[in-house]
Amino acid sequence: MAESDQEVGGVDPLVLGELLACATNNLWLGIILFDRDRKVIFCNPRYREMYALSPEQVRAGTPIKDLIAHRLKLGLNIRGEAGAYIRARTEGSVASEETVQQFADGRIIAYTIHPLPGGGGMATHEDITEREELSARLQERNFQFDIAINNMSHGLCFFDADHRLRVCNAHYIDMYGLPADRVGPGTPLAEILDMRFEAGSVPAMAREEYANWRTGVATSAEAADSIVEMRNGRTFKIRHRPMPDLGWVATHEDITEQRKAELQIAHMAHHDALTDLANRVLLGQRLKQALEQGGMFAVHHIDLDKFKAVNDTLGHQAGDILLQDVSRRLRRLARESDTIARMGGDEFVILQTPISGQGDAEALARDAVSALSAPFALGGHQASTSASIGIAIAPREGATPEQLLHNADLALYRAKNDGRGVHRFFEPAMDEEAQNRRALEFDLRNGLAAGEFELHYQPIVKTDGPEISGFEALIRWRHPRRGLVAPGSFIPLAEENGLIVPIGEWVIRQACATASRWPSHLHVAINISAVQFRQPGLTEVIVNALAATGLDPGRLEIEITESVLIQDRNGALATLHQLRALGIRIAMDDFGTGYSSLTYLQCFPFDKIKIDRSFVSGVGNDAASLSIVRAVAALAHGMGMTTTAEGVETDEQRERITAEGCTEMQGYLFSPPLPATEIERRFLTADVPAMPARIAAA
Repeated sequence: MAESDQEVGGVDPLVLGELLACATNNLWLGIILFDRDRKVIFCNPRYREMYALSPEQVRAGTPIKDLIAHRLKLGLNIRGEAGAYIRARTEGSVASEETVQQFADGRIIAYTIHPLPGGGGMATHEDITEREELSARLQERNFQFDIAINNMSHGLCFFDADHRLRVCNAHYIDMYGLPADRVGPGTPLAEILDMRFEAGSVPAMAREEYANWRTGVATSAEAADSIVEMRNGRTFKIRHRPMPDLGWVATHEDITEQRKAELQIAHMAHHDALTDLANRVLLGQRLKQALEQGGMFAVHHIDLDKFKAVNDTLGHQAGDILLQDVSRRLRRLARESDTIARMGGDEFVILQTPISGQGDAEALARDAVSALSAPFALGGHQASTSASIGIAIAPREGATPEQLLHNADLALYRAKNDGRGVHRFFEPAMDEEAQNRRALEFDLRNGLAAGEFELHYQPIVKTDGPEISGFEALIRWRHPRRGLVAPGSFIPLAEENGLIVPIGEWVIRQACATASRWPSHLHVAINISAVQFRQPGLTEVIVNALAATGLDPGRLEIEITESVLIQDRNGALATLHQLRALGIRIAMDDFGTGYSSLTYLQCFPFDKIKIDRSFVSGVGNDAASLSIVRAVAALAHGMGMTTTAEGVETDEQRERITAEGCTEMQGYLFSPPLPATEIERRFLTADVPAMPARIAAA
């Protein structure tokens, strides 16, 4: 048997040839074989298909240059001249080459030349258009992904199950101050933690402690959100999300400014804007905590005395400076465990906790009264004030924050009534007093509608004879159960709750109606409360009363204290000028007991000055009181004003004030306040109203 007929590897050569032909004809690669003369020996169908060639165009012996020229006609993109390109690929010995060809129709074909023994070669051609397009799309997506993650506002990192970095963005590197050249895919988490410790971008904990914590989070199958305060002052929010392959992805957000803003908002919600002290909300929380913890503590309710006068005379800015200084002084007295709160206006509370006994609270209260009595420097001015303090001791005087504050407020009310500038502890009787006060307020509201008020009148006598010049109208309350109630018992309450306004209007109408029955030369004086004076429409009320009763405006005298001018001097002066323009007389009452009487006399021409009874009572045995009466009488005479001395009760006082030049006087020496019918019976039966002869001759 000939050698060509022998089997190859147990396979018939003919069969083997058929198998090889079948294989090459079904390859996805185009294959072409050529000899040393660059002429075709063989090509498979895939090659002809790729280049749209017929079998005749690639039959054995076809020059390779013809095939290259054919590819150029198909739109092969080359550089340079076509002839030079063909010569470069068909002349010289066959060498290994890998080339990617691009065609005008978008196809991309990679071919590889393999030299064969004897000088020829084999070339494989692969259409990689779809692969390149996919690769291009992947590159584009990678590019877009890279742009996206590096333009995130958050830092991003992705670790695999071996705790090695797979990807991170630039913001992550910047946030933690990491060296960019040392951070890349494959970097172990441990090395990144080392770099973070070098940069100081870790919490205030030991490296091992932090590493264990982060590793615990990383290996957990649960999502986790953490807010971490860094040593360098930054605050990061880390969102950890596990991946199915046991790796994890985490976003890192720098919330430093947001955190500061949140803390500032929370601080503002619990602190007073002016003094930065605790506000009512925070005080309530601290009181609740103190009660829950048990033990003894004290609640000091502090109210500044005379603050309103400072605020009104020097302005709100000066008042704010004073309040800020008050807060600083209280801070120096309090301990770290105490809480100082501003309740609003000029009211403060100190939660003193803990205390060993009432003595601790008393010591703090004394120190606070002393500290707040020292003068305050207010932008070029100096002001003096004081403080009244009410104290409630827990737990014996309250089981809730509300009850403790209420009882401290009752004690404060007592401190104010006891002369101000003092401290008082809560006593159970104070609650009874408060209830009585509330009951009195209820009765007061009903009293006006029930007609329980009446006016009594006290004569005003001329000093140069027994003649009566007028009467001062003084309100009385004839309570159905309490009997006749003096003004001092209900006027302050009426001023607090606003009832003084309707009561004052009733007084004006009633006094004008009564005086209209009396001889035309007698005037009637009416006290106008500062609260009533500040209400709009006062002038209209007076005008309506005069019109309704027919009383000559010149017979009406309005008495005010300097407190009327303190809050709104310009508005008060405008009202006073309106009343003066109607012919009504204006008197300054209680002169010398306030702060700025001379200033007010200078800014408005009063018709009369009334000297307070506190000076009149001392003219017989107190040189200072006598000097004050003398000075006021001289001042009034020099300014064209009359003077009325109040509270004259003895002949010696009458003689003294007469000698000092006072114009008028009134007091129990002549008559107590009496109802109108009694006044008319006693003093108005004669043609010229005068005091009884025995009094006039005394």
